Amino acid sequence: MQELHEIQLDPIVTRALEEDWGYGDWTTDLCVPSDKICSAKIICREPIVLSGIDVAAAVFRKVDPSLEIIESAKNGKKLLANETLLTIKGNARSILKGERVALNFLGRMCGIATVTRQFVDQIKGTKCQLLDTRKTTPGIRILEKAATVTGGARNHRVGLCDGVIVKENHIRAAGGIKMAVSRLLEALPPTLKIEVEVTNLVELQEALDAGADIIMLDNMPLSEISLAVRTVRGRAKLEASGGVKLDTVKAIAETGVDFVSTGSTIHSARWSDLSLLVDL
Repeated sequence: MQELHEIQLDPIVTRALEEDWGYGDWTTDLCVPSDKICSAKIICREPIVLSGIDVAAAVFRKVDPSLEIIESAKNGKKLLANETLLTIKGNARSILKGERVALNFLGRMCGIATVTRQFVDQIKGTKCQLLDTRKTTPGIRILEKAATVTGGARNHRVGLCDGVIVKENHIRAAGGIKMAVSRLLEALPPTLKIEVEVTNLVELQEALDAGADIIMLDNMPLSEISLAVRTVRGRAKLEASGGVKLDTVKAIAETGVDFVSTGSTIHSARWSDLSLLVDL
């Protein structure tokens, strides 16, 4: 996922603000004078890998284009506790109305980037690359996948249309690995690679013989992953997946697989602790 464009962000930000505002912000509009000007800063309460600074800025610009927004750090930077991420200057009502949505996006994306970086650090020094998955929050997939890239991972397919993975249920419905792959080879655009999910070494050989470009080793023990690497000998790319955790990813990467994929960098990531502080 490359840097996000305003065209991609606008509908997500608009929908989030509509959800938060409903038919009005009673507290802000009745408590804060309409002409009150202030400055506010967003800080992290704990060490993080920054992600989503552009999304937070887009929230405040959507609320009020006249706000002055100063980014103190760039996506991908490691920050210590109490460091400033973003400073916003201008109308106090506008800042307060964008506060929660901006913090929600930032907290989610920083949390994902931070845990992703931990996984990437574990496999440093091997040839293996970390991939994300499609186990994402509906409606904000592009944000979550952008955060994994910020953390140092590579995106797996973003949706069903930009990649082919023949999984267990596809194999059953198609009548076997050979049948599924042969149908793909007949009709698939030549620019797309074919990935096949296997659960044992017999299926691995079937996928290799059928012409798979990438073979996903699903929930295989380390001993079988190592044997799969020796069996394939570079004739296809190998991806280890299933049950990958922070304390197991290094050993998996050291078997010689090309990729290791995990959804835990997204679905199990804890939100980062951030705050917005107003200075009148």
